[in-house]
Amino acid sequence: MEFLNKVFKLKENNTTVSKEFIGGLTTFLTMAYIIFVNPDILSQAGMDKDALFSATLLAGIVGTLLAAFWGKMPFAMAPGMGLNAFFTYTIVMGANVPWETALGIVFISGVVFVLLTFLGVREKIANAIPLSLRISVTAGIGLFITFIGMKNMGLITDHPATLVTLGKFTPEVIIALIGFIITAFLEYKRVTGGILIGILFITLSSITLGYVELPSSIVSLPPSIEPVFMKLDIMGALKFAFIGPIFSFMFVDLFDSLSTIIACSNQAGLTKEDGTVPRLEKILEADAATTVVGSVIGTSTTTIFIESASGIASGARTGLASVFTAIIMIGALFFAPLASIVPSYATAPALMMVGVYMFSNIKQVKFDNMLTAVPSFLTIIMMPLTYSISMGITFGFLSYCILMLMGGKGKELPVAMYVIGALSLINLIVG
Repeated sequence: MEFLNKVFKLKENNTTVSKEFIGGLTTFLTMAYIIFVNPDILSQAGMDKDALFSATLLAGIVGTLLAAFWGKMPFAMAPGMGLNAFFTYTIVMGANVPWETALGIVFISGVVFVLLTFLGVREKIANAIPLSLRISVTAGIGLFITFIGMKNMGLITDHPATLVTLGKFTPEVIIALIGFIITAFLEYKRVTGGILIGILFITLSSITLGYVELPSSIVSLPPSIEPVFMKLDIMGALKFAFIGPIFSFMFVDLFDSLSTIIACSNQAGLTKEDGTVPRLEKILEADAATTVVGSVIGTSTTTIFIESASGIASGARTGLASVFTAIIMIGALFFAPLASIVPSYATAPALMMVGVYMFSNIKQVKFDNMLTAVPSFLTIIMMPLTYSISMGITFGFLSYCILMLMGGKGKELPVAMYVIGALSLINLIVG
């Protein structure tokens, strides 16, 4: 006990081992849906689904332990939502890039991320982007993954005249829609693990109705990660054409991490009087390093999960809570057979629910000012319409720079925005 108090400063943070355990368990339950969703999304890129189950958890374990011992904060990490969709649907399926090369792109973005973080310029770049665009990127990703969720569910389908249309109400679609309504209600009631419960409800209903077969066993040794481990093609990713995707991975992870850290730190009462977050650089370093490690293990960009806020609300205040979350993740490795029976339409409502959360801050964008309204709107709408997070970011940032210059406000643009604008133009030309 004294050792834990010394390492994590439990007394100083007015917490106990039991509080940290409850907080760590709560965080795991609220983010556990990623165990099912991430392999389902990345497997559509041609990657081995069983190996992805282990890779998802291993990347989460490494990142969460780094957050615990390096960042000393109650944060959990795992492959990020939106980033996995970008990996599969935009880069691999959309641009016909081999998944091995896509992992190389993730690796390079992570290395650049590490360099920017250690040089102390990561936060400066983030501050150069106007709030409206930061929020719009998150909202656009939310709309994008909601579109993917509806497509995976079968609620919407392709149409030769209108591109998309309402799908047929098959039993699977009806079960998924009921599951989504249940998930939304549980989230409204703030039930811990509401999204996970929704996935389990749909899967159990499918088993009962005979659409899914039970596995021969529930517990087994973790699936080998050999099919995806060290399969990244770094040399193949070192192409001029991939500047845009590398930038997009970096940008999304940058703001996702910063916004999560700030929001969770505020909730935990860990911010200083001047509003700064203690050990911010250490946490950002852990986040950047985990992206590199995750790409080697065999998964898309790993980032800090906003679900850490649920653990903080339950009492977590130190990195000890993250240690408990990581330990539970280790235990989850031995339940791969359960993950293998979860159908795609069971994870679709999870995508839609996460999309709702990501879109919810759109009210902060000032749509009465065309200099911010138009770029924000283009960022949001172009992601689902082009099926590309990268193109949404490109159109939004480039239009913002152009409109600011035309409006005589070029001097208000930080140097970093000119660089970002140039990268966006390059991505648009190459894309």
